[in-house]
Amino acid sequence: QVDLVESGGGLVQAGGSLRLSCAASGNISNRDPMTWFRQVPGKEREFVGSIGWNSAVTAYANSVKGRFTISRDNAKNIMYLQMNNLRPEDTAVYYCAAPGFDSDYRKYEWWGQGTQVTVSS
Repeated sequence: QVDLVESGGGLVQAGGSLRLSCAASGNISNRDPMTWFRQVPGKEREFVGSIGWNSAVTAYANSVKGRFTISRDNAKNIMYLQMNNLRPEDTAVYYCAAPGFDSDYRKYEWWGQGTQVTVSS
C-alpha cells in the first residue's frame, strides 16, 4: 500500500507562484523516481516533470521549463513542485505519481488525489 498526498494548490494571479508538495508513505522507497502530471477537464493527463532519486536528476515538459522546479526531501519522503511565473494555461489539477521517470501517465502505479491550481488573468 502506497499513499501519495498532494497539497499546496490554490488560486493565484498570473505571474504569481505556488509550491506544491507530495508526501509519500507506505511501501515506497525515498529513492524511487517520482513525477508530476496535470489535467484539465476533457483532456488527457499531461506530463509536467520528473525527479530521480535526488534533485540533481530532473526532466521537464517544454511548457514549464524555466518556470517550474521539482525537488525532493528524501528524509521526509516529500516531493515538491515550485511553480513561478504562473500563467492561466497552467490551471489544472496537479497529481503526483510514482514510481517512475516517464512522461507516459499510463506507466504509473501509484497516484495522489490531486490538488487544484487556478491561475487568474
